[in-house]
Amino acid sequence: MDSFSISELAQYSGIKSHTIRIWEKRYDALKPSRSLGNTRYYDSRQLKRLLNISALLDSDYRVSELCTMPDEVLKSLNRKILQAKKPAPAEYFISQLISAALTYNEPQFVNIFSHCLLRYGMKDTYTQVIYPTLNRIGLMWLNDSLPTSNEHFISNLIRQKLFTAIDSLTPAKPDSPLWILFLPENEFHEIGLLLANYLIRLSGQRVIYLGGNIPESSVRIAVKDLNPENLLLSFVHHDTIINIQKYIDRLRKDLPVNKIYVAANPELFYQLKAGKKILFLDSAEDLVMNLS
Repeated sequence: MDSFSISELAQYSGIKSHTIRIWEKRYDALKPSRSLGNTRYYDSRQLKRLLNISALLDSDYRVSELCTMPDEVLKSLNRKILQAKKPAPAEYFISQLISAALTYNEPQFVNIFSHCLLRYGMKDTYTQVIYPTLNRIGLMWLNDSLPTSNEHFISNLIRQKLFTAIDSLTPAKPDSPLWILFLPENEFHEIGLLLANYLIRLSGQRVIYLGGNIPESSVRIAVKDLNPENLLLSFVHHDTIINIQKYIDRLRKDLPVNKIYVAANPELFYQLKAGKKILFLDSAEDLVMNLS
């Protein structure tokens, strides 16, 4: 798993492949290895170096300077950014959180997260930093570029923070709109659903959180008992398009709710038909806009 193509580096760092190649050629920024078939690949040390460079792009240093700096200097400069009065960009925090995941560095995660809260506040920390971080880490995990242990490490830290944030919210009024949140059977990645739980509760609406791997029959019972206005579910594990389409069509036709929100990778949406009552969400901002 300690092997990345240049396209994977681009996905995880936010730096385009073409730009990475230019930095290599001009400044010797990264030093890829060669496979037996003469294919270039990068290891986790090279990825962490690129993450540290990308986090400093909005600093006072030129790209040419950053690309030639030793790793320890890059790390030192990134630590100083947290103490600076000038607000750090979201990309800085995203890069550093991914770096923390790669190195199992909980103190680094806690430090970066705390500074995010100070700079952005709770809501924007989750929508502008945590959600994009999870997307990139999810890509790494799906592509077998990140061990499951790293993915679970960072996910559990974020889950802890989300539970704390949810617990701190004022209870919604009894007459506010009610949502049921769940993951279908064989779906277990709850972080995105927990984030939705937080954002909906933050907007002053009620949430019944069912969690992951919920049978369709149980969803139907909950809807009958609770009469919610909205459902929200998400797909991470890719079932066949036909099965997913049939599933959301059954919910749309059979359940007496106003809206059914489906969160998933945008590539999935292009292959599905929304139909009446179905709204697709491809980002936390999409949900926030529908809540306002």
